[in-house]
Amino acid sequence: MLNLNLPTLASSIVKSGATTMATTSTQQCYVHPVVLFSVLDHYLRRNDNQERVIGTLLGVRSEDGRVVEIRSCFAVPHFETEDQVEVDMEHHRSMFALHKKASAREQIVGWYATGSKLSKYAALIQDFYSREAAPFSAVHLVMDTELTDGQLSIKCLQGSPIGAGAHPENCMFLPLPYELQYPDAELTALQAAADSKDSEEGYAVLISDMEQLENSIEELKAMLQRVTAYVQGVCKGEEKPNNVIGKYLMDMLAVVPKIDSKQFSTLFQTHLQDILMVAYLTNLTRAQLNIADQLQRIV
Repeated sequence: MLNLNLPTLASSIVKSGATTMATTSTQQCYVHPVVLFSVLDHYLRRNDNQERVIGTLLGVRSEDGRVVEIRSCFAVPHFETEDQVEVDMEHHRSMFALHKKASAREQIVGWYATGSKLSKYAALIQDFYSREAAPFSAVHLVMDTELTDGQLSIKCLQGSPIGAGAHPENCMFLPLPYELQYPDAELTALQAAADSKDSEEGYAVLISDMEQLENSIEELKAMLQRVTAYVQGVCKGEEKPNNVIGKYLMDMLAVVPKIDSKQFSTLFQTHLQDILMVAYLTNLTRAQLNIADQLQRIV
């Protein structure tokens, strides 16, 4: 159990024996949605007398340590009083050792906490996780479970030492830019979960591959119509031009190969015929294997 005490006025005047270590600052964070669901699940399962929960963030870093991808997390039991906070570090180390067996590449990248504002113990906990994540800086993810602005907002922060002394409590949290990263498997699950909110039964029915393809084509068609309307509005003087959007459109059009419409139609039909031939041969092979299996059982 790790006990972190807030320093008194007298002890803060005494020269600290802590040593500072050079850390590489993080400049960009990518957060997987499963991390947010895990933090929210931990908060919903908390004890009745707990106002917030904390845990360890796991992920991978770039070679220079400036880009962090937060992939998973686990809960860490803790207890807070007015004067100190107790963190179960045995549980922290045991869970990390078990996690390394399943995901050897992932390492400790920081910690998370819930609440609308930083706790008075945040700097002390940040100091511990900075040593765990050394020589890189630790990322602090805060989830606003109190829905202050009417939504479940999150913030990514990193600690920056302030003052002349090397005291753990001399820490100022600075915001970090972050993005939610959706792998294909998680994006499909999130879309199904989002569709369930409009259902009276509270669940969503999974659609077939052809229906998914049709929906994707409809979304692509709607985006093309929206972009076409914007470009026409700019040409007519009805829309204010945006240099950033124009650059993105130019980069997008630059990667599109210039193919004649007849040639494109021929290539598409040829590719479609190849796909149908592969599907036919696959079904034929499956039918032959089933027949062979039935005949072998008869014999």
